[in-house]
This record gives sequence, C-alpha cells and structure tokens, in this order.
Amino acid sequence: MKPRDAAALCPIMTAPEVADYLRIHYATLYKMIRRGEIPVFKMGSDYRFRRDELEKWIADKQRSQERSK
Repeated sequence: MKPRDAAALCPIMTAPEVADYLRIHYATLYKMIRRGEIPVFKMGSDYRFRRDELEKWIADKQRSQERSK
C-alpha cells in the first residue's frame, strides 16, 4: 500500500490532505477555516479534519446548491 493510499483510509485528515482531497489550493482552505466555512478542529497548533464530517459537509453543500437551482 502506498503512503497516499494509507492516508485515504484514515478517519482524521491533515490540512494538506484536505486541500488535495477537495482539489483546492491550501491558501483557499485556510481562508475557509478562518471564516468558519468548513468543519475543523485543532490538535495543538495543527488543524485536523474528520473525514466523515467533511463528507457530510460536501453532501450538504451539494444539496443546498441543487435546491437553489
């Protein structure tokens, strides 16, 4: 198993992993964090993301966009 594959299975993700997962620039992710737009928590001084919360957040965003059409 490649290291990247192992990260894909982990329920907790780092900011670089989330930026890659969402296919956005890390600076965009940090703006979203500062604005409180994305579910995140801190471990020490580092941001961490729960994969299940991110997937729910993505699904909620998709539903709200579909309703606004």
